[in-house]
Amino acid sequence: MKTLDSIPTTKIERASQLLRTGVKVGGNYISYYSEKIVNPSLTRDKLNENNAEDIYDGLKNLKGSALKVAQMLSMDKSIMPQAYVDKFSLSQFSVPALSAPLVRKTFKKYLGKFPEEIYDTFSPDSVNAASIGQVHMATKDGKKLAIKIQYPGVADSISSDLALVKPIATRMFNLKGKDSEKYFKEVENKLLEETDYVLELKQSEEMSNACKNIENLKFPKYYPELSSEKILTMDWMEGEHLSEFTAHNNDREKGDILGQALWNFYMFQMHHLKKVHADPHPGNFLIDTDVNLIAIDFGCIKEVPEEFYIPYFELANPEIINNPMLFDKKMYELEILRQDDSPAELTYFKDVFYRLLSLFTKPFHGDYFDFSDDKFFGEIATMGEEFTKDTQLRKMNGNRGSKHFLYINRTFFGLYNLLHDLKARVNTEDYKKYMP
Repeated sequence: MKTLDSIPTTKIERASQLLRTGVKVGGNYISYYSEKIVNPSLTRDKLNENNAEDIYDGLKNLKGSALKVAQMLSMDKSIMPQAYVDKFSLSQFSVPALSAPLVRKTFKKYLGKFPEEIYDTFSPDSVNAASIGQVHMATKDGKKLAIKIQYPGVADSISSDLALVKPIATRMFNLKGKDSEKYFKEVENKLLEETDYVLELKQSEEMSNACKNIENLKFPKYYPELSSEKILTMDWMEGEHLSEFTAHNNDREKGDILGQALWNFYMFQMHHLKKVHADPHPGNFLIDTDVNLIAIDFGCIKEVPEEFYIPYFELANPEIINNPMLFDKKMYELEILRQDDSPAELTYFKDVFYRLLSLFTKPFHGDYFDFSDDKFFGEIATMGEEFTKDTQLRKMNGNRGSKHFLYINRTFFGLYNLLHDLKARVNTEDYKKYMP
């Protein structure tokens, strides 16, 4: 794979790259509709493949928040066309890497020395490259290490990237009113946190220490003295990415063991720590030969405030969902229903969220849940497709729901998909044995 000697960082450079991508996508549509006139039976599969490839090619050289969007979309398997899922999933750990000279320059700037002066050995070629940074292998004092290096200019381009995306997102999700800004600010703040490796080091040590007693779950050790705001040094962990493991695993027992560890990890964080690893994609987890789950990235941690946590999980209780008075109360507490809603909006969104919550909270309705259940995920896909075609929904004010929904829902959606990939059968109450 080719390497990069520079990354576009100015607003004009990045906007130009996105504009060129938009032109390519427009050309794909023209070709598709022209061909469809001649061949009415033509499906959108080729169009989706061409668009996915052109969009991904446009984003992968931009890195940062632009590529992070593709990474987040690749988790959305129930709604996104498969061509997009396949292509965008590459952004999790397989994109063009920085060239060796640019890597050495980054070390000199942020640790004051070149890598060969710090480590006993250092591989100039990256092992993995993703949206925010890339990983190199090194050794020091007999230890094998993983060195994560952040791409230059990533933090500086976040605000301008979001400014480019904002008009599109506002139209796509029909956001109205001044308080829609809270959603963009939440995304911007979390992305900026992900570019702060000093913060990530602190979060990594805190999380791994807090969750160390969970069975079949492992973490690397981190080295503050070999880290900085743009460089992070940790133990090298042997294993394959979760998506690579699930591609060949036919042992249901292994899937159950790993799925239970994953479920316990997330429920312990959510219900005890009240903060959670909010980036559950396959590139952030390894599987070792002893069937242990290894969590290797804590850049995105979402704190869950009590005023959100309580009503959010109360709505996982069928007794509350099915009690109209209590249901309405929780909907207002979570800002799903608004005081300025019209009677039509109130009726519509009560019905929509009743259906959504009744489906999405099913794993919490019993002591066990089988995440290999294709019917459950098929219902999610069907509902998602229905909402994308709902003309009434597009007329409603889409600006609703607490800002905390963005990362908490993303966390659960990603978690469900990982458990589905593992075909895991989970004891949903098992995490409680780790609670103080």
